[in-house]
Amino acid sequence: MTTVAHTFVDRRRRLAEALTGARLDALAVAHLPNVRYLTGFTGSNAVLLLAGRKATLYTDPRYTLQARQECDIPVRIIARGPLWSGVASEIGRRGWRSVGLEASHVSHQQWQSVAQALGRTVRLKDASGLVEKLRMVKDAGEIAAIRASVQLAAKAFGKAIRKARAGMTELALAAEIDHQMRLLGAEGPAFETIVAGGERSALPHARPTARQIAPNQILLVDMGASLNGYMSDMTRVVHLGPPTVEARRLYDAVLEAQLAAIAAVVPGVTVGDVDAAARGTLRKRRFDRLFTHSTGHGLGLEIHEGPRLGKLAQERLEPGMVVTIEPGAYQEGFGGVRIEDTVLVTPTGVEVLTPTSKEFLEIPL
Repeated sequence: MTTVAHTFVDRRRRLAEALTGARLDALAVAHLPNVRYLTGFTGSNAVLLLAGRKATLYTDPRYTLQARQECDIPVRIIARGPLWSGVASEIGRRGWRSVGLEASHVSHQQWQSVAQALGRTVRLKDASGLVEKLRMVKDAGEIAAIRASVQLAAKAFGKAIRKARAGMTELALAAEIDHQMRLLGAEGPAFETIVAGGERSALPHARPTARQIAPNQILLVDMGASLNGYMSDMTRVVHLGPPTVEARRLYDAVLEAQLAAIAAVVPGVTVGDVDAAARGTLRKRRFDRLFTHSTGHGLGLEIHEGPRLGKLAQERLEPGMVVTIEPGAYQEGFGGVRIEDTVLVTPTGVEVLTPTSKEFLEIPL
């Protein structure tokens, strides 16, 4: 058995142990990133049924060959009707009493169809988050994959930002960034690339528009790559022409907050404490009221995973977690600054994976 296969076996073993703790006889996994994490399957339609050391992947005829190539477990092809009909039949045949479903990823109609097929003989329980909890701590292979994705995104940013000029549209620069990521081998962007100039940079999730990038303004770029299924995420802010005093003041405050949050990342600390380090620094600079979102989030097979680095969050950081550190300050009518790195929690502290300089870069006019 290959090392990759051993990885999936180990992940399913740890999930089976979690099922025992949750008093579940079996679990039906429908969230596709979770299916991929447990089996390697990359198709768009699947349900994984797991009980103890036994696991079966259900999919449709389009994926007959692909599933058998990618998976190290039995594959059942449901040629007619929804996959859940086959899953429900197997659950009923096995005589299990308590089965978990991912309520956060299963529609009400799907849940009801399984419940009606099984009647009162099986108790369906919400098992949302069981797999996601395992996914929060990355193994060596995942860390290597994320590191490669981060490096690719940083390289693409470096190539694309050199082409940024006043008069270029936000959409054109976003397209150039995505193009460079594809040329470097990415499957695509990890999310819709954000390019926002001037006062639009005060919108934390601005979408690029046909508006032209203007001189003497802030330009915010938030981007990431999907490479071999794993995501990266980074934000950098540049200035078209020499930064104004106001822009420099805002940038320096956010950078100080970001560095404070990174310094707070150590195993055992709560994610809320990391958020507080960023928020407290901005408070000293009187910009805390302009910080309108959490300090970061986990990433991996999805761009947003646990843990969330928010005010009230009490999850403790563990070695192997990969999170973003991305405080920001957004001033209506002027613009916004967000500085974001992807970082790895190590046994002794933190490693910043993002190699891109955080110098306030000036784009020549």
